[in-house]
Amino acid sequence: MPRILSVSSYQPPYKIEQEETAKLTKKLFQDEFKEIERLLKVFQNGEIKTRHFCVPLDWFEKPHSFEERNQLYIELATKYGVEAIQACLKNNRYLEEEVSTEDIDAIIFVSSSGISTPSLDARIMNQLSFSENMKRIPIWGLGCAGGASGVSRAYDYCLAHPSAKVLLLCVELCSLTFQHDDRSKSNLIGASLFADGAACALVCGDKVEINTKKAVPSIKATASQWMPDSEDVMGWEVKNNGLHVVFSKDIPAIISSWLGPFVEDFLVQHNMAPEDIKHFVAHPGGKKVLKAYEKTLRYSEEKIHHSREVLTHNGNMSSPTVLYVLERFMELEDCRPGDAGLLTALGPGFSGELVLLKWK
Repeated sequence: MPRILSVSSYQPPYKIEQEETAKLTKKLFQDEFKEIERLLKVFQNGEIKTRHFCVPLDWFEKPHSFEERNQLYIELATKYGVEAIQACLKNNRYLEEEVSTEDIDAIIFVSSSGISTPSLDARIMNQLSFSENMKRIPIWGLGCAGGASGVSRAYDYCLAHPSAKVLLLCVELCSLTFQHDDRSKSNLIGASLFADGAACALVCGDKVEINTKKAVPSIKATASQWMPDSEDVMGWEVKNNGLHVVFSKDIPAIISSWLGPFVEDFLVQHNMAPEDIKHFVAHPGGKKVLKAYEKTLRYSEEKIHHSREVLTHNGNMSSPTVLYVLERFMELEDCRPGDAGLLTALGPGFSGELVLLKWK
């Protein structure tokens, strides 16, 4: 089974308290919403205390063109991607020895919060000493599901190429998509929830001989599922001034009715049940999403602890977020050989991705 040998995350430089973002949002929105105080409760009720942004908070006080914001995305996402890759390949918490970028066979780059052609993996490759023959697999548009889907695609690649070393890099700068002049409730909710982040994972095939200092998760199986006619559940609406968030209030209800059967059917195929999963590595889409996980899978709050901690201190960073959660399991949890885990994330489509893990 392909193994996840190392995971690293990168925190953008501006750490912002949730109360500060609420004050700024009130300043920008109060003239358009008579019930602004009621709407601002989403900032207090979302269980988010801090987030990290790639720009200071006062940057949001003025409008910025799509061109300016996208140029910032290209520049900063490239920088953060380099940092995340270097940290992953030099991570002595897991790896006995550093892995050279020259030994990487493929890179899967996942992002949905900006546009770049060539994709950012090519720009990153010009700053690190990768092989000229490295395979590039950029993936755009999966949103919050992108991290889990990226793990699945790395697994597929390593099954086909058991000697391969694959980097999965997820970078999102969601803050740059904030629309200064959009007074919709979706934009306000997005302002309370989304943040910036980058994460990288090293996934290797069965024939790769790299020693680790502790048990690491192997990927036993994956599954994907999408819901027909659900394009309006979440995603972007592309307009002249950039990307406008689409965020349905029905997402928690959809999870409650749709995710449970998806997970249970997947586990049954592998002679397992939800209670057999010791480590639940879930993308924390928001407070209500975490509650929906608990309800539909009959999991305790403790089972969702690491996901909730990532949400509390980082917000929803879209695709990298589930790798932040995985990093916490690999660092803080007493994961032992034989332990089973389930990594999951949901995103535009509407779609879901499941990854069955086994520590070894």
